[in-house]
Amino acid sequence: MTITTSMDDASNRARRFVRRRDVRQVFLLWLALTVVLVVFGATVPARLMGAGASPSMHAIKNTMTLFSIAAAPVAAVVWAIALYSLIAWRHRGNTQPESDGPPLRTNKPAAVLWILLSSVLCVFLLIWGLAEMGSVDAAGATSDAMVVDVTGQQWVWTFSYPQEGNIESDQLYLPVDKPVVFHVTSKDVIHSFWVVQLGIKVDANPGETTTTSVVPDRIGVYDVRCAELCGLLHADMETNAHVVSADDFNKWVADNGGQSS
Repeated sequence: MTITTSMDDASNRARRFVRRRDVRQVFLLWLALTVVLVVFGATVPARLMGAGASPSMHAIKNTMTLFSIAAAPVAAVVWAIALYSLIAWRHRGNTQPESDGPPLRTNKPAAVLWILLSSVLCVFLLIWGLAEMGSVDAAGATSDAMVVDVTGQQWVWTFSYPQEGNIESDQLYLPVDKPVVFHVTSKDVIHSFWVVQLGIKVDANPGETTTTSVVPDRIGVYDVRCAELCGLLHADMETNAHVVSADDFNKWVADNGGQSS
């Protein structure tokens, strides 16, 4: 009997809560904001990142789109409550408010619901991210991958091709659709090797070699930058990555005194 009465009381409180005018208005505001943010997340972030030139960059753009959409309902809740509070619950006049609403942290159903939904969302995003990272790494790390040694120093990049006769260049040249493994290090301070449109970024540490891989799939000229504050001319530590056809790459190798592998 006691259990039934408690359940009836909880059900009545829930109905009264839902019927409240302010709850309905916050819900409608949340619904509208969710739609707007979902549309925004599905279209804008990936476009702002520019055209991708590798499966790695495509995966990053897809992940950014998915994360933006998944975060839309959560952001909409915060915005809806904040906007409604500023508009409808704002105190006007020079006198102090007569009373304040109960703090949300004492509302156990709201706290439990928030923790559960946030946990489910975080676990989903973690699994998705790990799966995407695994698939991208597997695509680039093949036995026939071309090796490029990358050395950073204040404030230039040097690229060496051990399989092509150890030729060196201050600009990066890669054949299209060929898996590439970068061996990255530094001569002085910590740098960060970032080929923007290829979607790869890895630290260049002095005395250590880090690796990353990619498969360029679009011919073009792309940006190579340092993404780690490395000194006075950090902003000038830029060069170009040229993704060319296999024939053009072999010609570039020959013109620089190397031999194609």
